[in-house]
Amino acid sequence: MLDVTKDTFEAEVLKAEGKVLVDFYGDGCVPCAALMPHIHEFAEKYGDKMKFVSLNTTKARRLAIGQKVMGLPVIAIYENGAQIASCVKDDATPENVENMIKANI
Repeated sequence: MLDVTKDTFEAEVLKAEGKVLVDFYGDGCVPCAALMPHIHEFAEKYGDKMKFVSLNTTKARRLAIGQKVMGLPVIAIYENGAQIASCVKDDATPENVENMIKANI
């Protein structure tokens, strides 16, 4: 799983070939920390079908706002530079995220 920054987000996500799952998380975000091991598990399980990256929004606030990430956690799937699916805040459960991945591979 690749950790992207505001400097690498465009190249790794918006200009990437195929689909990319982005785990938007923040420092001190308890639900984000609880979800992260599951996201890493999904990266192992589905990494051959989709690229997995994470972005610490604490260090990239403008970028997060530009991607319409207003609350955390947000797990989003991008294709051809556009967000095509997402699980936000309370909907970002391991079950919902895995179902979203399955629906998009």
